[in-house]
Formats: sequence, C-alpha cells, structure tokens
Amino acid sequence: MGELNMQEMPLPALFEQAKKIHDLASESSVDQGIVRKGCEILRVCEEMIGKLGLFSLNETKDDISTANLKYILVPYYLAELTEKIAEDDRIEVLKASQAKLKEFISFCETMELVPEDEIETSTQGGSSSSVDRRAKKIARFKRQRAAESKLLELKERRERRGRSTKAAALSSPVETGEEDVFDDDGEEEREAWLTTISLALCKAFDLLEMLKKEEEILSAVREKQLQDGEKEFSQLILDERTQKAESWHRDAAARARYTKPAAPITCATFAQDVIEGRAKVSQAHDHKHQPLLFGPASLVGMNPTTERQRIAAQVFQPHYRLPTMSIEEAGLTEMNMMNEWQERNVKLMEEATSSWYNDGPKTRPNEDDEEDDNDDAAQEKARAWDDWKDDNPRGAGNKKLTPCG
Repeated sequence: MGELNMQEMPLPALFEQAKKIHDLASESSVDQGIVRKGCEILRVCEEMIGKLGLFSLNETKDDISTANLKYILVPYYLAELTEKIAEDDRIEVLKASQAKLKEFISFCETMELVPEDEIETSTQGGSSSSVDRRAKKIARFKRQRAAESKLLELKERRERRGRSTKAAALSSPVETGEEDVFDDDGEEEREAWLTTISLALCKAFDLLEMLKKEEEILSAVREKQLQDGEKEFSQLILDERTQKAESWHRDAAARARYTKPAAPITCATFAQDVIEGRAKVSQAHDHKHQPLLFGPASLVGMNPTTERQRIAAQVFQPHYRLPTMSIEEAGLTEMNMMNEWQERNVKLMEEATSSWYNDGPKTRPNEDDEEDDNDDAAQEKARAWDDWKDDNPRGAGNKKLTPCG
C-alpha cells in the first residue's frame, strides 16, 4: 500500500520527503528502515525524472528552470543514503554509492557546474603529485566554506524579509508598487539551489575519494583472508546460494509475464500536470488536443439553427486562426508520414533491383519494326543527298561570277 501511495505522489512531494530523510541522516544516526525508505523514495524520483524528461544532455544550467534545479541532487542524496546502509557485503554498498556519485558528477559536468580545476584533475587521473592533491583539497575546502556561508546569508536574508513582511502586514496594508520589492525571490531561489549543488559537488568529490580508499582496504583484507584460509565457503553454503539465485530468477520470470514496463511520457502538457500534482503517472493519456472555447457557454459546441445563434456563438472570437491539433499530434503525424515514405522507397528499390536490373530493359512489341522503318528512311535520305551532290558539283552555281566563266 505504501508503494502504491509513493507511486501516486507528485514529484515535488517525493523530493521533499527524501530531502528531509537525507538531512536527518546527515545530522545524526537514524534507523536503517528510514534510510532504506529514503533510498526507495529517491529511486522513484529518478524513475519519474526519466519519464518526464526534465533534463537533456544538450542543455546547460542556464537552460534548466529554477523549479527543476533541485532534482539534479537526487543521485547525490541517493549515494549518501546508500553509503549509510548496513550490509554484510560492505564492498557492494561502496560500489553502488560510488556509481551514483560518479553519475552525479558526470551530469554536473555536462551541465557546466563543475569547476575547471576539478575537470583538469579528473582528466589527469591519479598521476598528480602530493603537492597538487594538497592544493586541490585546499581549493575545494575554500569553495565549500564559501558555499556554506553564502547559503547561510541567503537563509538569514529570507528570514529577515519574512519578519519585515509580517510586520508591514500588521502595521499597514500593502500599497500600490510595494509588491514589486519581492520580485527577486525567484533569482534568490535559483542562486540558493546552484550554491547547494556546488556544495554537494565538493562533498561528492571528498566522499568519492574516501569510499575508494575504504574499498581498497576492504579488498586487501578480503584477499588476505582468502589466502590464509580463514574465509572458506563450504559446499552447503554454495548450494544454498545457488538455490536462492534460481528461485529469484524463477520468480522474476513469473512476474515478467504479468508486469509491463511503463511507457515514457511524451506529452509536455501531461508531464507538467504530473510535476505539479494535477495528474498521476499511472493515468493513461492520449495526445488529444482540446481546442480553446470562446463565446457564450450555452452556445459553445452546438450547431446554431438560426442567424441569431450563429452570430452569438461567434462573440469574442480571436483574430487569428485557432490550431486544429497539438504539437504532439503534429509530431506523430509527421513521423507516420515519414515512415510511410520510407516504406514506399524501400518497395520501389526492391522492385527496381529485382525486376528492371535483373531482367533488363523491356522493349515494346512494335519497337523493332519502327527501328527498321527508321533505318530505311535514313538510307533513302542519304541516297537522295548523294544523287543531288552528283548533279550539282561544288561551286557549280558560281561560274557566272568568275572572270573566265
């Protein structure tokens, strides 16, 4: 029932719930059940972000809206919560957390959010010296402190503004023009989220290095234990694990017959409704364009029978031509036309390569007779020309013009 409610919740509510769990787990130790619940919520957020198509690899941070900037932090939150999960196989937990951190850093690099010195360090790999690593950590620590102080400043500014707003509301009503004082709320919110992402990047680089070192230590300890013979697996344990794996695959194959992967959302209007909570992801949606209605509501959608009703139905009509289909319907129509055009071209190429190329050019039934007639006519014309040249030698018509003619 909890999973069903989680799937039906809007994306902003899921993110806020996951952020509260992440903040609680970062400040103090929490129960493992809460940590696993936070990981599950963040995975649902990732799935919804992929379906809604909020981000594109062709975009940068300037192309992303302020309301969607916070969802860049989902992989980072998931990596930190995954690292706090207590499992017997600690190495697998470390690998999963590192994968999410790398995903977060790679996406931020695509969005042009990673500083240049961090990009240069990542391209160089592990060939940097201890002096370079120390300078890099100092620069990262300075960026982290600057981001924390900036977030604190923005928080204090927002609190002072809230207190002044309440005091002004209690003392006197808002006059004309005073509401424009708070127009920079959107810019402050965008600046706050960008600063939060910058702070998360600093922590992600440090956490990634720490997890790599921990994985190396645990791998070395495991190899030492295997070499010393302290960690030998008995045949009974291997058989038990084999049975578990077979039963899991068998159950997964049985579930696959009744489960179907969710189709991605391709309608921008429906995606916006899902983000704002007006629709649910599980709802079926067709690309049906709802035309804008003008005129009196009692006459809209009716067939006017009299001239009076026809004129009344045309009241408040726009001066431009209304669209007959949505952008999604137009795209689907063009895609169908292109598919039909490609299929027709494939058929024409198959016919050309199978019939004309193999059989050779086909001749018409009377084409040979026409060619014979043309040859005879050409021969007759050539003979008549030869006879005329015999009767009229070259220069015969100019004898009277010569002196000795």
